[in-house]
This record gives sequence, C-alpha cells and structure tokens, in this order.
Amino acid sequence: MSKRIKYALIGLAGLLLLAVLVYQIPFVKSAVSWRVEKFFIYAKNVINPPGPVPTALPVTPKPSTPTPVATSTPVIELTPSAMPTLTLTPLPAQASIASPPFEQQTPNDCGPATLSMALHLYGWEGSQADIASVIKPVIPDRNVNPEELRYYVRTQAGWLNMEYRVNGNIELLKRLIAANYPVIVESVTSLDPNDALGPNDDLWAAHYLLLTGYDDTAQTFTIQDSYHGADLTISYSQLEAEWNPFNNLYIVIYFPQFEEEMKSLLGEDWEPSQNRQRALDSAQADTAANSNDAFAWFNLGSDLVYFDRYEEAATAYDKAREIGLPLRMFRYQFGPFLAYFHSNRNEDLLVLTDYARGITEMSEEAWLWYGFGLYRQGEYDGARKAWEKADKINPNFFEDQARKALQLVQ
Repeated sequence: MSKRIKYALIGLAGLLLLAVLVYQIPFVKSAVSWRVEKFFIYAKNVINPPGPVPTALPVTPKPSTPTPVATSTPVIELTPSAMPTLTLTPLPAQASIASPPFEQQTPNDCGPATLSMALHLYGWEGSQADIASVIKPVIPDRNVNPEELRYYVRTQAGWLNMEYRVNGNIELLKRLIAANYPVIVESVTSLDPNDALGPNDDLWAAHYLLLTGYDDTAQTFTIQDSYHGADLTISYSQLEAEWNPFNNLYIVIYFPQFEEEMKSLLGEDWEPSQNRQRALDSAQADTAANSNDAFAWFNLGSDLVYFDRYEEAATAYDKAREIGLPLRMFRYQFGPFLAYFHSNRNEDLLVLTDYARGITEMSEEAWLWYGFGLYRQGEYDGARKAWEKADKINPNFFEDQARKALQLVQ
C-alpha cells in the first residue's frame, strides 16, 4: 500500500471519528437525526403512499335477546358540586398578560415548549428540554397529550396546579385572560411542506398555543406559537374552527391558594363530569345540526368514551371515519382505540392501530393498543414486541403502562 493511500485512509478514519464525536453533541444529534428520519419517512411514503383513514369493518349484529319485563329505569343524574354563585362581571374590551420569554420548539416539542412558556409566567425557571426529558425522552416521539403535560406539572412543579377541560368557548378564554390566567389550547396547524410525510400529505397536525391577550375591537387573541413565532394574533373565528377538532380543549395553570377563584371562573365546568356532560350535549347538537361534520362525530365519540359508553362511542367514531379524517388524527387522540377494544371490536382496533403506526411509527399509544389487539387474539409474542416498542419510545409512558402490559406475557 502506497503512503498516499495509507495517509488518505488515516485521514478518512479521522474524519469519520470526528463526525461521530460531533454527532454526540446534543444540538447536532437532534438536528441531524431529525432530518435523517424525515428523509426516510418521505422515501418510504413515496414508494408506498399511505391511503386515507380506513372505514369501519361491518359489524356483526348481536343475537336478539328476549324483551325484559318493563321496569322503571333508573335515572343517573350528576350531582352538582358545591359551587359559589357566579356573578359574571362585564369583560374589558381588551386584556393582556406580559409575554413570557419565547421558546422556538425543537422537533416534536410544541407541548414542552408551550408549557415551558406558560410556566415562566409563574416564576418557573427551566426550558422545554427539562420538560421533554420527563414526558418525551425520545426525540422522535411525535406527541405529548394533555395528561402528560399535567403529569409534569404535578410531579416537577408541584407548587402549581394544572387542569384541563373540553368544550371551551371564546367567552371563557377571554374571562380567564382578563383574570390574568394564560390559557393553553390544542388546535390545528398547517405544517411546513418541508415536514410532509410524503407527496400526498394533507399537512394537518395538532399544535398547542399559549393565549396571553385578546382584543374585541380586532376580534383577535394574542398567541405565543412555538412553531411560528411570538406575540402573533389569531382571529376568534379562526381559533374556533381550528380548536373544534380537539373538542375545544383548554389548559389552565394556577397557584393552589387561588383555587376558589378558578372554580368561580370555570363555573359548571369545574367539575370534570359536568364538563364532559355539557360537552356531550354540545357534540350531540353539533351532529344533529350537521351530520357530515367528521369532527363533531369524533368529539361525540370521545365524550361517550369518558362515560364508558363504548359501543355508542364506537358507532360515533365509525361515522367520523366514514366521512373522512386527517392522516395524523390518531397521532393525537386515542379514544377510538379504547372504544373498539372495550366494545369487543378487535379487528377494527387492529386495523386502526396498524394504520396509526404506519402514519406515526414513533407513537407509544398506537403500539400499546396494537399490542392489546394482538393479545386479545392470542398473538402473545407479537403483543410483547408491541409493548416493548411502546416502552422504548417513552419509558415514562403513563407511569409504565407498557411495562404493566408486558407482565401479561412474562
């Protein structure tokens, strides 16, 4: 071997070693791995493009049963919690809260970044990286749900309280902001085409926004948007439209000593079951008003799941799927998995979780429920592998749900 070739090989080995060392720098690793992952996802979907959300499989009618002797049907009523009489004062035409230090989200980190900005308004000192290390320790994990955000606050910032509810409205958001409470909402965003899954991607995705002000004259909210920028505005009408696919979910943070004030601000929505019943009533009204609104049917299904009415929920989700849902819907909301599992529609569970895994391979929730579907049909080895995958994506997932599931096949 000539000296020239020898030196060239040594130089190449040195460059490779340097590249490996540089790759270990967290910022570089995050940026590079994210781009490599996007490239392979796009290439895969060029070769095998994902189709639309699959519609429900035919449901086998249940055998008829004898008509029971008529008896009085018990009526279940929600018992109102002891709430102070709420006297609503007129709201000012404008209100604002001092903007927190802005955080541009790192890949898949809109949840941690938005929560970080909100917590800074309460004196917390940290960053989205601190939050992500607890609730999404693996960078490619695509979603952080509201329960995970609340888990972080309760375990890492226990001097604060955090609650989330559904069926919010513009008036409530304004009332909270006027009382000096910033609000996080989950809504829709349009992704940059560079983030497309493939050539036929609908670019529809969920996104958290932090609301810090409103202006009735302009009919806008001031938002801190970790994806698009600080102190932006969004019209009331646009927020309403983009908020609806997530059941108008909103998140509030407050000091424990101000809980009574928060109860007064939320009124009947303070008690979670009452909040869900009101949401259920709204979703039923929405489906009656527009039977072709897929998101109304989806919200109806989710509200029915809350009350363990799984067969009714599955029927509502069937309708939403028939009308058509975005590709990424099951990256963010998992009520259908519960509905199909608990209503013994295992084939639908497997079809839907398989589709969800194809769209979002790094989704611990999809792998968890895919594993339950496999387990139910006796494929124990496949279930074990699915649950191991869920555990690798998020070792802290719902206080080790995947590990608890693994005990079934030990």
